[in-house]
This record gives sequence, C-alpha cells and structure tokens, in this order.
Amino acid sequence: MAKHYGSIGAQLRILLIPTLFFGTFLVLPHCLVAREGDNFGQIAAKVANLLQHEHYNDQPVNDKVSSEMLDNYLEFLDMGRMYFLQSDIDTFDTKFRDKLDDLLLMQNVGAAQEIYNLYKDRVAIRIAKVQELLKTREFTFDSNATIEVSRKDAKWPADEAAADELWSRMIENELLQEVLRREIPDKQPGASRDEEEEASEKNADGTPKSPKEIVAKRYERILESINENSPEEVVGFFLKSLAHAYDPHSEYFTQSEYDNFRISMQKSLDGIGALLSMTDSGHAEIKGLVVGGPAQTSGELQVGDRITHVGQGTSGEMQDILHMKLQKVVDLIRGKRGSVVRLRVIPNGKDPSNTVDILIKRNRVELKESLARAELIETKDPKGKPLRLGWIDLPSFYSDMDTGQTSVTKDTERLLTRLMKEKIDGLILDLSQNGGGSLEEAINLTGLFIRRGPVVQSRDSRENRDVKTSPSAEPVYSGPLVLLTSKSSASASEILAAALQDYNRAVIVGEQSTFGKGTVQQLLPVTTNQFNLLIPGADNNQQGALKLTIQKFYRIAGGSTQGKGVVPDIHLPSITEVMEIGESSMKNSLPYDEIESQKFALFQKTPLPIEELARRSKERVASDPDFQWVKEEIARFQKRKEQNSLSLNQKIRISEIKEQDVKSNERTEAMKARYTKLRESEKGLYSTYSLTLDDLANEKLRLLSEISDQELSGMMTGVRKERTAEERALEPPHGIGYVKREALSTLQDLIQLTRNPLPRLAEKPAPAPASSPN
Repeated sequence: MAKHYGSIGAQLRILLIPTLFFGTFLVLPHCLVAREGDNFGQIAAKVANLLQHEHYNDQPVNDKVSSEMLDNYLEFLDMGRMYFLQSDIDTFDTKFRDKLDDLLLMQNVGAAQEIYNLYKDRVAIRIAKVQELLKTREFTFDSNATIEVSRKDAKWPADEAAADELWSRMIENELLQEVLRREIPDKQPGASRDEEEEASEKNADGTPKSPKEIVAKRYERILESINENSPEEVVGFFLKSLAHAYDPHSEYFTQSEYDNFRISMQKSLDGIGALLSMTDSGHAEIKGLVVGGPAQTSGELQVGDRITHVGQGTSGEMQDILHMKLQKVVDLIRGKRGSVVRLRVIPNGKDPSNTVDILIKRNRVELKESLARAELIETKDPKGKPLRLGWIDLPSFYSDMDTGQTSVTKDTERLLTRLMKEKIDGLILDLSQNGGGSLEEAINLTGLFIRRGPVVQSRDSRENRDVKTSPSAEPVYSGPLVLLTSKSSASASEILAAALQDYNRAVIVGEQSTFGKGTVQQLLPVTTNQFNLLIPGADNNQQGALKLTIQKFYRIAGGSTQGKGVVPDIHLPSITEVMEIGESSMKNSLPYDEIESQKFALFQKTPLPIEELARRSKERVASDPDFQWVKEEIARFQKRKEQNSLSLNQKIRISEIKEQDVKSNERTEAMKARYTKLRESEKGLYSTYSLTLDDLANEKLRLLSEISDQELSGMMTGVRKERTAEERALEPPHGIGYVKREALSTLQDLIQLTRNPLPRLAEKPAPAPASSPN
C-alpha cells in the first residue's frame, strides 16, 4: 500500500486498490461525470497543487516548471514547428515563460486558450495559403530541393517568408507522394489502401481525385479537427503539458479520457458493442460488432451501416452526429446498462436518403480480444521425440478496479492449469506487446512461477521503502520457462521479467532491452468538492483525474529498470534498436539509481544454461535469412535517420524506390522459395491448438488454423477477403514467424539442457562480493 502524508490520498488510503498504472487507484462511483459550467481555473489549481505536493520529485510549481510546461504545450500543438513563427514564440516567452506557475495557482488558465486561439489562426491562415498554392502553382518535381523528414530539432520559421518556403516544400513532397502512388503503386511506405481510404480518394462518379484534390481535402480535415476541440479539451492539453513537466508518465485525464481508462482496465464496458470509424462524409460507420454484444445479437445493425443520428430512450429528439468528433459519438452511444439507445442509420449499400431507426438495449460488453489467451504447440525435438509446448500471450496486466472479477492472474492461472493438464514440456510467456498494467497483478502473476518471496521493491520521495511479496507458497508451474520481451514490454511486464530473471527462474529472450519504465503512478480524482469524497453518495463534482508518479520501483537484486529496462539473456535483432522508443528517449524521465538488494533464495541453485542457450541462438540467428534482413533494415533505417532528408525530384525518388524495390523483390522471392521448402521439409512438424478462456471446459482443443479471425478476435468485421496465392506463399510456415520460431527453439534447447545438462567445468573461487549500493 502506498503511503501519503498530509494529502487526500492519505485520508482515503483505505479505498485505494491497484490500477493499470502500477500504483493505487481511488475508487469513485461510476456515475461521476464532468458537470456543465466547469471551473477550469479551479481544476488547474487543483492539478498544480497535487503535482507539487504529491509527485515523486517533490518539485514546487515554479518558474522552472512554467518554462518546461510552455515548451511542452507548444510542442504538443505544433510538434513539427510549422505553424507558429519565431515572433509568436518570442511573444509567448515574454508573456508566459516564467509566469504560468503563478497564473495556474491563481486559477487562471487564460494562457491555454490564448495560445490555442493563435494556433488556430495560424493553422487557418496557413491552410488558406495551401489551398491557394494548390490552385495557382504547377509542381514539376524536377528541382534539386530536399525536405527535412523530422523537424523536432528544427528552428521555428523566422517569418512569413520562411514559413511560405517551408510549406511550399512540404506540399510539393505530399503531392509527389501522391503522384508516386499512382506511378509505383504499393511500393512506398504507407502506400497500401483499405476500402475506406480508396473510397475517399474518388469523386462521386467514381473517378479518382487528383493529387491536389486529395492534399486539399487532407488539410480541410485537419482544420475541422482543430476547430472541433472544446474548451475542456484545450485545458486538458494545457494540463497534460504541466504534468509532463514533472515526468513523461504523469498526465491529466479529462473526464472522457478517464472513462476510457476505466474501460481499458476492466476489459469491458456498458454499451452496444460496436466499433466505429469516422468516414470522409462525416458519418460514424460501423466497422465491427463484438460477437455476443447487444448490437450483434439484435441482428439489426450491420457492419458498413452509417449512423446519422443518436437518441436516448425509446422516444424523443435525436441528435445529428454528422461531422461530430468520434469520441463524442461514442459517448452518446455508451450508457447505463439496461437503458435504450436509438440509432438512425443508412444501411450498408443504401442511398443516404434511405434511413432506418434501430433501438438497442445497452448491456455489458466483454472485450475478449484483449484478454490473455494460449496455444498448445505440438512438435518434435531433433531426435524425433514428441514435445508439447505452451504459449501464453499476455496483452496487459489488466484488473477490474471496481469488482475484482477481471484479473489477468486468475485468467493466466486457468490457462496454465489447462496447459499443464495437456502435459506441456515447457512454457513461453509472451510479453512482447504488453505495455504494463496493475502492479498487484504483476506481483500475483509472478507468484504462479516462484515460491513465496520478494518480487519488487519501491521507494517514494520521502525515502520510505516497501517490498512486495508473492502471495503463493508454491508455484503453480515449475517447469522450463521462457519470457519473450520487446521494447514495448513496459512497467508491470518489466517487474515480472526482472523478478524471474533475478530468481534464476526463466530465460529472457527479446530485443535489446525492454521499455525502461521503472516508476509507479497513482490515479487521483480531480474534484472541486474533495472533502465530499468521505461522504458516501455526496456530489463530488469530479472533473477528470490526475495520473501522478509517486514511487520508483527496483529489482529485488537492487538495480532498477528505469531507463535501462530488462536486458534479455538472449538478444534478437530488431529495428527498434535504432528508433527513439523507450524511457531513455523521453523528456523529463527520472534518472536510474539503485538501492540495497533483498534477501531471496534462487528458485534453483543450478544456474540456467544461459551461455549455451545464447551460443545456439546466435548461430541460428546468424544463418536465418529473416533475421539477416532485419539487420539490413537496421542499417538502412539508421542511414535514413542520419540523412534526415528526402529529395523532391521525381526521377531521383523513382530511382530510389526502384532500387529498394529490386531488393524487396529479391527478398520476397527468396522468402517464397524458403517457405515452400520449409513447408515441405517440416510437414507435420508443428500443430498449433488454440486455447481461450471460453475453451477451458472443452475436452478437445481446436487447431488454430481451423478457427476464424472472427472467433479469435471476438469481433465481426464483415466479409473477409480471400488471400491471394502470393499472400499465402508469404505466410510463415505453420503460422510461426521468425521471432516466435526462435523463441520456441530456445525453449526446446532449455528443455533438452534441463534434462541432459552439459558437463560443468571446474569453477574458480568466486570473487568477494562488492558492497551494496546505498
């Protein structure tokens, strides 16, 4: 339990439960919503005071914070430094650079709207110039000019003339990209189009729009989006900029964002179970229906239907949602379980004048596609002996903060128990796309694989330390274990990986390191009547929430994952190595440090055969054409990153694309030949069975290849296009990609080495241990 002194958190700590953000969460009634007439100044002062009194850095809201906040806000609005002029920045510096702190504490957020209004004006002026440029200028694409790919470190345009020159090149580049799409279709990054994109690039009569028409429409939508932002959203941007001045993981949530956060925690919502997307015509189109959800079971709403109006209850006025922001449409459709929502829709394929009204009763919708799932993979070892390998995919450390009914630990234990019933020889936990979750879930899930003992340490700004211990006396599973990680594995994932690595319990396989987030956040309500929090049923007037960094966590061995992440035992090459991904690339991230280690007993006294496993993996990777291609891509990406420029000459760009196309075609043909050969030589070598939480009671598991995408995702998305012969030829044999194949090979090696250990060399006397860091 996190401790807080002299704060609302201390007064209410009995109500604190774990959250998605590795700390604690203050439970509040779900009915609390932002009220009309919000006092944005009061909200801002509340957020500022929470930050300066509760944040780990113990940093007062002062001129330093003001300066950082201003930079963050300007970067948030104009990241590419394209709209504001240097004179605008000079004005902001004079008026606000060292004054935002005082204004916030005096409940004054006028700067937020003042800066945003100028931003809107600059965007409107610039887009008007873009439209005029598109009408009056003919682009020949034959100059030697270039354009910067990334402008994050560029200077602001000195004046209108400099901005005009910058935008001339930007528009020329966008037009050239559209021209190249037509000349060399599907050969450029981002060139592939889905049906909606293709439709948006055609006129009403079906003829294709010109490059100029496409670019013009693109900027019209940008301006519409900017003009749609409400005062609440603008203040939300401003307060996010304040929170990020403390660290990258502290953040203010508007009430709508807070509600979405709860849904991401609970993996369920009260609504109709429909996936929406905004069309070019301004309608909200049904892109998918959750299988078993109210919309799908009603049988009236179909994929492709377009919503024009939304009404509440069985009768009454309906609200026109044409060109409304998608999140606002979603908010109108969601509602209390058991209530009715009315939708006026244009049925798929019908004329816009042909509408029907549909009534749907809202209910609980389970988001099953983001729950833990497993696979049973049957294969053979090099000697032909059958092996049964388990694979559990953990997308996040989710937890229901209200009822406790949803728990990734409980789900994983159920999947694991079934896999053990199937007599697996080894297990892989896939954390490669797991961005984190509940701290409590990370601790409990670690306990499925170790005996009772410390899992993670934490320390707050007052030097108070806490040790979280696994609650399980004995592990549920004690067999060979591999964890697959990536740069996307963060926070709670890193707690699990670090603990199992320190305990000598699992082999970590993955990219250069994990994300490197070693901080703990607490989510606090931002309310104008905070003392009513103590009175059940009182009007708390909640105005969003503040996610606040309150602690750093540490490995039980004393080190931290902050900035460094968890370094795998076996490294697999990845393009992320040259991308700015991870804690170390984020502004204002907290520094790495260490504390004293905890006493803990290794899970097994014999060290895991890491050196031999790494040697075998390195040999396979060196001879694997897929990994060699990744290495080539790393070099190519690094070169392009260093160049940071693109030619605006059509002939040069075509030459570059064709040169890359030759290499890509060579690789494609090599892949097809290799995959064909592997399918033949490995026929019958792998059989993969799917195991979801809904399948646990089934006596017989189904082959993954026999299950539709709809069943796997729990989402109906319309008629699936048949794969072409080319697409089928490029599918990895057995549906196992090169990273998964290498992880499985490492697990097989671990099983073999566990059963038949290599002879150990005589050990040298261990050096005297270094003193523990203080």
